Amino acid sequence: MGKKIAVLVTNMVEEIELTDPVKHFKEANHSVDLVEQEAGKQITGKNGGTFTIDKGIDEVKAEDYDALLVPGGFSPDLLRIDERNAAFARKFIEAKKPVFAICHGPQFLIDTDLLKGVHVTGFTSIRKDLINAGAIFIDEEVVVDQNIVTSRTPDDLPAFNREALKLLNDKL
Repeated sequence: MGKKIAVLVTNMVEEIELTDPVKHFKEANHSVDLVEQEAGKQITGKNGGTFTIDKGIDEVKAEDYDALLVPGGFSPDLLRIDERNAAFARKFIEAKKPVFAICHGPQFLIDTDLLKGVHVTGFTSIRKDLINAGAIFIDEEVVVDQNIVTSRTPDDLPAFNREALKLLNDKL
């Protein structure tokens, strides 16, 4: 039986940072729900790809999922506007459930107020934001600190997917 993964995502997502991990999760028999403001809504990625939201933020609970994915692009910044998103993500970190964030995704995790002392990486332009939030920034293709897996760019997806799947399998 696979794990159930919530993907917090909205418009302007970097498509490959959504589609590539989701493809790997599904190939490993995990299930994925795209979560945004309302179920059935269409969102549009940075490059024009469209995706249908599976669940609205008000109808999901962290307890119903085994892990959280936050893909990059401009989506993480837009997710920060609605505090319900950070509250949802905070519950995953507090419960020590796997959290996967790539590119600008770790910037969204700042809003959980739980990055102090956590080793992370992310896109170069968010380095100072992460450091100011108390995180320990490491410029590597993938950084794993307990239950949090972070990467910098789409180039890091092979390492990101490998470590995310490893963490999911370790939690079986």
